[in-house]
Amino acid sequence: MRRATVTRKTAETDISVEINLDGTGMYDNQTGVGFFDHMLDQLARHALIDMTIRCAGDLHIDDHHTVEDVGIALGQALTQAVGDKRGIVRYGACLLPMDDALVRAALDLSARPYLVWKVDFPTPQIKTFDTELVREFFQAFSTHGGITLHVEALDGINSHHIAEAAFKAVARALRDALETDPRKADAIPSTKGML
Repeated sequence: MRRATVTRKTAETDISVEINLDGTGMYDNQTGVGFFDHMLDQLARHALIDMTIRCAGDLHIDDHHTVEDVGIALGQALTQAVGDKRGIVRYGACLLPMDDALVRAALDLSARPYLVWKVDFPTPQIKTFDTELVREFFQAFSTHGGITLHVEALDGINSHHIAEAAFKAVARALRDALETDPRKADAIPSTKGML
């Protein structure tokens, strides 16, 4: 079973993450940051990853440490759960529309983390959530998940829609990449023989 549990405790956050890569998209995410929980729920649902996240963070300062550290812990959990990557498709991409927003995501579970982020938000905040934290999450997630990740907003006038489309696009790309390749279910998807 491709499951993992990660705990991470620092002076700024206390986090537990449980994931099942072969789930149905069930989620129970509680970070204390409402909009971020909504985005994590989208990630779980559209990637078909069962996900339970708890975070007690220093929200009296701001949301930054919570969002970034959850990205770190979730990336670590993904790395553990996917193991040696035997049999996975490895690559995934999605062009996702959400009302006015259109976001393209492409990723490679390469163990070579790299983020290309071409997403601009028309507002600095979504309610009280700083829109710059969307990038911070994906930077931490891609770094600790060993993901080459490209995200580009091709259109959009509503910050909420752009952010949600980004999470959903990455989720759908991740779902594809994590699927078992029926023609190579026992092989590492690399000419190197390892990832």
